[in-house]
Amino acid sequence: MNVCIFGDSIGKGIILDSVSKKYKSLKFDLMKPFSLLKDVSLKNYSKFGCTVTKGISIIERYAKELVGYDVALLEYGGNDCNFLWNEIALAPDKEHNPNTPIETFINTYKQAVKKIQEAGVQPVLLTLPPLHAKRFLNWVSKEVDSINILKWLGGEDMIYRWQEMYSLAIFKLSSKLGVPVVDIRSAFLCRQDLPELICEDGMHPTSKGYELIVETVCCGMTRFHKSAEQLIQC
Repeated sequence: MNVCIFGDSIGKGIILDSVSKKYKSLKFDLMKPFSLLKDVSLKNYSKFGCTVTKGISIIERYAKELVGYDVALLEYGGNDCNFLWNEIALAPDKEHNPNTPIETFINTYKQAVKKIQEAGVQPVLLTLPPLHAKRFLNWVSKEVDSINILKWLGGEDMIYRWQEMYSLAIFKLSSKLGVPVVDIRSAFLCRQDLPELICEDGMHPTSKGYELIVETVCCGMTRFHKSAEQLIQC
């Protein structure tokens, strides 16, 4: 089974270095665990900062290559639900839109799934790992007015709830379109060591978090390998 991934920085394996406070690629090979699955190969088309809209353009760019794959993992939403926090900090009383409004996100994701299916490839959706709200707020407001950002949000937990809405949209989309989903989010939420799985920026997984993601996806792919008709919920 030939597998490819279209996603953002999480699909790419980006991590925040705790010392330099800069983003870098994870040292361990994210693709190595997939070699444990019999006759499975993997190629990664993920890109840092990618939204589902940009993702479609990437899918279109590699349309000819898609015919060589059996499964395409789709991992979008983290950048789509994000805001321009510097603008919010300057004008907390104004209305601000996310990078991709939720309805646009859903409709565009549908198009991405359709393009994958048109190439004769089975799409598999991935839910979003959870944010650490406090860390995320501290990160996005480190150079701007955090009080104004909090004023606009109405509460720290709003960051978490907003991002969760996009993850739930992915679940609903998988059900509506009848395509498999691997539930990354639940794999994180059931862990007592959840804070250790998320970086200082509150959004990117730590190396331990990535290990959990790969383990969860491999579990889902094993089930999918056994039954292509099965809805994956690992």
